[in-house]
Amino acid sequence: MRLKVCYHDNCFDGLASAATFTRFFLQKVDPKAEVEYEGLAYRGKNPFREGLLSGDVNAILDFRYTRDPKLDWYFDHHVSAFQEPGDEEHFRADPSGQKFWNPEAKSCTKFMADVLRTRFGFEPGPMEQLIHWADIIDGAQFPDAKMAVELEEPALRLMTLIEAERETAFLHRIIRWMQEEPLAEIVARPEVAARIEPLLEAHRENVELIRQRAECENGVVYFDISDQLRDNANKFIPYHLFPDCRYSINVSASGTRTKISLGSNPWSKVPRTHDLAAIAARYGGGGHAVVAAISLDAGEAERARAIAREIVGILRRSQ
Repeated sequence: MRLKVCYHDNCFDGLASAATFTRFFLQKVDPKAEVEYEGLAYRGKNPFREGLLSGDVNAILDFRYTRDPKLDWYFDHHVSAFQEPGDEEHFRADPSGQKFWNPEAKSCTKFMADVLRTRFGFEPGPMEQLIHWADIIDGAQFPDAKMAVELEEPALRLMTLIEAERETAFLHRIIRWMQEEPLAEIVARPEVAARIEPLLEAHRENVELIRQRAECENGVVYFDISDQLRDNANKFIPYHLFPDCRYSINVSASGTRTKISLGSNPWSKVPRTHDLAAIAARYGGGGHAVVAAISLDAGEAERARAIAREIVGILRRSQ
């Protein structure tokens, strides 16, 4: 049997979801299944290419819903899961008992693990630590921005690598290691450590770059680092530098995409008043009420800046 697992790409929770579901499937459904992975990104109106669901069994995890009849398993926690008219009705009418959505969940990984445990008898075994950290990272449940920016924990170092890595095969190796190894052992692997160290140096440079470029007005931080060709700046840096801000909007780019990131400060003393996923959805993006993103093609920095300026205007006018 061929299992095709599609997951939210370059996202700790996305990869952790893929690892957790794979372990469940091999444990409870078919221990001899051949597993294939494919990362999905929020790009444009329809991110589902023709022929995407090519397995005998197909799963989409931590990503938008599709009514493709070849979809067998589905888990997500994004409020933007249903983007096309009729998607949510189709999901709710599904008789399989294998499609689940909970927009209140902090992470897809823990939500899925809990469902698989209670309904299907799944035993996560060595993956408990991974599930725990996926919930902390995706739910921004750090005690403060300092921890999220200093990146001392193995999980946070692996998160930094996952968000930056562009070699698909290497990400898929990480998914396989996640199924068996503690996070500290994964980041200590020579091939992983060699990739993380330059990213930590780039992270330190990003902190200083954002310190220089960011502007905070009416509780909204904005910065543009698209000329640096790195679209993986740590999303907690603005809250570390501007503890009193409420929102952060930035433009970044890599060789493969241009990205607008929308975030809200989880440590702000002033309550959030905007649904960032709903704002991102206007431009083909998605995410959560508290954090979202819009991905454009490479070379679209000017368009990205125009979108970002519109969003910054919306947020600043309401403060």
